[in-house]
Amino acid sequence: MLGKEERRLKKAKISLMRNPKFALWSGVLMVGKTGVSETFPTACTDGRNEIYGREFIKGLDDKELAFVVLHENLHKALRHLFIWKKLDAINRKVTNAACDYVINLMIHKMDPQEVHVAIPRKDGKIFGLLDKRFDGMNTKQVFDILMQERGNDGGSGDGDGEGGFDDHDWDGAQELSEEDKKILEREIDQAIRQGRINDQKLNGKNAGNLDRELGDLLNPKVDWREAFREFVKSICAGKDASSWRRVNRRFLSGDIYMPTLISERIGRIAIGIDTSGSIGVDELNRFLSEVKSIAEDVKPSHVDLLYWDSQVAGHEEYDEFSVANIVSSTKPVGGGGTDPVAVQDYLKEKGITPECIVMLTDGHVGRWGDAWDAPVLWVICGGNDAVAPVGKTIHIED
Repeated sequence: MLGKEERRLKKAKISLMRNPKFALWSGVLMVGKTGVSETFPTACTDGRNEIYGREFIKGLDDKELAFVVLHENLHKALRHLFIWKKLDAINRKVTNAACDYVINLMIHKMDPQEVHVAIPRKDGKIFGLLDKRFDGMNTKQVFDILMQERGNDGGSGDGDGEGGFDDHDWDGAQELSEEDKKILEREIDQAIRQGRINDQKLNGKNAGNLDRELGDLLNPKVDWREAFREFVKSICAGKDASSWRRVNRRFLSGDIYMPTLISERIGRIAIGIDTSGSIGVDELNRFLSEVKSIAEDVKPSHVDLLYWDSQVAGHEEYDEFSVANIVSSTKPVGGGGTDPVAVQDYLKEKGITPECIVMLTDGHVGRWGDAWDAPVLWVICGGNDAVAPVGKTIHIED
C-alpha cells in the first residue's frame, strides 16, 4: 500500500503529464523508476531513476514538489549525467550548479507566475539556483562562466552544487553498461520527440520552442554525409588492403614490422529512396550525388537502388564501375503511399541479402518494420523528428 509521500509523488507526476504547459515532458516522466527513501536527505537521479527523501517531500507543498519532480526529469531528458561527465571530472560542484541553473531557468520560463510549479523556498528565500543571465545557455557555457568567476579551479571540487536542492548520482550513472546507456538514450529521445508531438497538438504548431541545450540534443548539427559514410564503413566485411599507417602489433614481439589489414571494400548494399511525393527533386538529386560519392568511397561490389512508396516501384542495379553514372542514368519512379516495409518484403522475396540498407525518407510512415535482415540506416529529411524503432536514425535539414 502506498504511503502518503508516494501518493503525493504519483499525483505530482500525473498532474504534470496532464498539464498542457508541460506536455513536452510527458513521456520522460514515465522513464525509469521512482522511489521514496527513508534516509536520503533530498532528491536525486542517476539519469534513469529518481529517488526522493520522505522527510524532504514532507517539507514541500504541492507546487514545490511538482517543481522538484520536473527538475529531476529534466536532468534525465537532457542526459546531464552522461553528456557532462567530463565536466564532472573537472569540478563536480561547479558542474552540479551549472546543470541546475539551466534546468531551473527552463522550468521558471514554463510557468513564470508559478501557477502550477514553484521553486522550493526555505525561510522565504529561494532554495535553489536561479539566474536569468544564463538564459539561452547550455550547461557548458554556464560552467565556463562559473569557473571563471570562482577562479581557475572553480573552487573546491567536492560536494554538490551550492544552493541546490538535489543531488546528482554521477557515479551511479557511469555504472550502467554501454548497452544500457544506448537503450536509455533511445528511450529518452523517443519520449521527448513524442512529447513534442503532444505539445504541438495541445498548444499549436509554434509550441515547444526549445531551449539551447534540448535543441542541441534533438537537432544536432551533424554532418549527415560523414555519418552516412561511417555507418557503411562500420559494417564493411572485407579486409583486402593493407596499411603502414598502423603497425600490426601481432608481430612486434618478434621485431617484425607488418602492415595492418584495413577494410576498404564492402559487398552488396541496398539503398531505398522514398518517392511517395514528399521528397523534392532537389533533395533527391543531392542525395543521389552523395550516394555516388559514398559508393566510390566504400567501393561496394553491388548497389541495389530501390525506389519505393507503398511498394517497390523501381529497382536499379549497379556494379562498382557503373555506380559512377548513377546520377545521370537513374530513373526515379513512384508517387503512391508510404510504406518502408515494402522494401523489407521485396528484399526477402527476391532473395537479396545486402550487407547494409540505407533508407531515405521524410519519416511520415505508419510502420517501420521489425525484421530487417541487415543493419539499416534511416536518413530522415524535411524537419520531421521521427526516430525509427529499428536501426540507426540520422536527421538532415532541407
